[in-house]
This record gives sequence, structure tokens and C-alpha cells, in this order.
Amino acid sequence: MYGPALLLPLEVRFMWKRLALLWTVVRGDALALWRALRHPLSPGWLRLAAAGLVLYVLSPVDLIPEFVPFLGVVDDIVLIPLAIRFILGKLPAAVRADIGTKPL
Repeated sequence: MYGPALLLPLEVRFMWKRLALLWTVVRGDALALWRALRHPLSPGWLRLAAAGLVLYVLSPVDLIPEFVPFLGVVDDIVLIPLAIRFILGKLPAAVRADIGTKPL
């Protein structure tokens, strides 16, 4: 009668929807960031920046709370791609060339 998704708490269902929406927005840049993390010449600060991004996405603390209609999700959809682009832009030229990103 009811699907298994309805048995999950509302916060968990909303978190999965938020992550799915974020993935559609940042798919290409996230893959470039993954390739940069695995590159042998990647700087040490890159791992810290990527960990900070993951913590922000999974954290229940946001700049704009999720219960504010529309704006609660928009801040993640805007901030995460901008942060990934900023991080990719700060990579050394050799790493950017190897992973196939253009300088920003």
C-alpha cells in the first residue's frame, strides 16, 4: 500500500531529494574535482576543501534553513557549484590541464 520511502523520516527523504538535485547541477564539476583529488600533483589543501564541501552538504546547518520555502534549497544549489568552480580555478595549471578543465 505504501512504498518503503514513506517509512523514512521526512528529514531523510528531503536530504536525498536535495542531494539528487545537487548532483544534477554539479555533475561535471564534481567529476572534475574527483579527478583532481586522485591526481598525483594535486595540492594538499584540495583534500581539505573537498572534505569541507562534503561536510557542508551533509550538515544540517545551512546559511538559509531548509524550512524556508524555496530559499532553503536554493542556497545549496548556488553555493556548492560556486565553491566547486572556485576550488577548480585555484588548482595548478598542470593539474587543470591533466583533468581537462579550462582556467576560470
